[in-house]
Amino acid sequence: MKPLYLIIAVFAVLFTGCASHVDRASNARSAYYTGDIVKARSLIEEQISHSPKGETDVLLLDRAIVDLTTGNSQSAESTLREVRDHFDLFEQKTAAEGIKSMLTDDNAISYAGDDYEKVLIRVFLALSNLMNDNTDAAAYALQATMKQDEIVQNAAKIKTSKDDKDGVNPKLAYKRVPIGLYIHGLLREETKLNYDDAKRDYRTVVEWFPEFEQGKADLKRAESGVHSQPGNGVVYVFGLVGRGPYKERTEAEVTEAALFVSSIILNAFTSRTVTPSIAPIFVPTAIQPRNNIDKLCVTVANTNDVHFTEKITDIGKMAVEQNAANELQTIARAVARRAVKTGVIYGAKTVADANKYTSLAMDVVGIIWESSEAPDTRCWSFLPESIQVARIELPAGEHNVFLEPIDYHSNKMSSNPKANSVNVRVEAGRNTYVIANFPTAKPLGIVTSK
Repeated sequence: MKPLYLIIAVFAVLFTGCASHVDRASNARSAYYTGDIVKARSLIEEQISHSPKGETDVLLLDRAIVDLTTGNSQSAESTLREVRDHFDLFEQKTAAEGIKSMLTDDNAISYAGDDYEKVLIRVFLALSNLMNDNTDAAAYALQATMKQDEIVQNAAKIKTSKDDKDGVNPKLAYKRVPIGLYIHGLLREETKLNYDDAKRDYRTVVEWFPEFEQGKADLKRAESGVHSQPGNGVVYVFGLVGRGPYKERTEAEVTEAALFVSSIILNAFTSRTVTPSIAPIFVPTAIQPRNNIDKLCVTVANTNDVHFTEKITDIGKMAVEQNAANELQTIARAVARRAVKTGVIYGAKTVADANKYTSLAMDVVGIIWESSEAPDTRCWSFLPESIQVARIELPAGEHNVFLEPIDYHSNKMSSNPKANSVNVRVEAGRNTYVIANFPTAKPLGIVTSK
């Protein structure tokens, strides 16, 4: 009987839970959002060296945001491209990973990014390239739109009851993000030769995000075929505004639909009929923290013009809504895993012809095994709540641009706007780009222009 107890002990060691990614990332996230960007980068590098291998890519994404925020756009682009390629590879999950995840939890599967992260990698690639050499920004921008199409088209339909004949694609509920088309449109407009492309892009931007007022002006301007008035150029200010979403462990209700979906999952792993446990299930939930900052006020020295950035991508809302759309499948996988684990323990008892003491010990192992599950809280932690943009037409030459954070009551949140400024060089008929990161009223890193 000793070998059996040895097996039980091994199971207890192997499947006892440990800290989740959200716990390990909390110190770096705290340092980042309190303005200590040097410490945040140091903690990220330390995590990359010591955290589980499956978390490396999300840590690299955080490092890319730090690099972009501190003016190292070339490094940010290189890192983002590396993770994009990893995520594309990991989307093709292996059968071995699927089986392992049924015996552990979703953390055993190579992290291919949440759907919103897959899209945003390409958005930030475009932004990074705009601030680098601007040779691939248009391609990256188009990839962001194409990836959205791919995600929805390739999603499996889910049947939630016996009466559901065709099933439903939960990703049809995703709201389309137009920033990729917006960046592509402004680049095509700048050529002065591709206004038709710009019109198509801006028209789609307006259709997908009608509350974006700047888009209507952009469409009207592209229809007139005038990029800017003679002797003028254009400054695009991209603001990374607010603290973005992250994941937390939360308890979820096991519904009849979740039980039905879990039974379908179980059929792929075992022919044994196992009654799933309906004990509390813990899942990763996207959390959008409350922010005080609403937008940025942009002024230019020696002018009377006042501009405000507008939201072109609501990342927090995007993450929360997509998480909710996929929650049923997440719960179903957790229920199915518990059923598989229960079946394994039951089968072990049968094979071992266990007496009541051994049976009790194996039940304890089963409890430990089930309770060791950790929801997959891996995520891109340093994202802003939103990406915003302001378009400003200025005479060619050097200009000093000031940025001031504005709260939701339209009050300025900075007592020293000159501290949040950047010098820009405007060329006639050309675009100039500014990126500013305002997770709070205080900018993070430096305001950069290209």
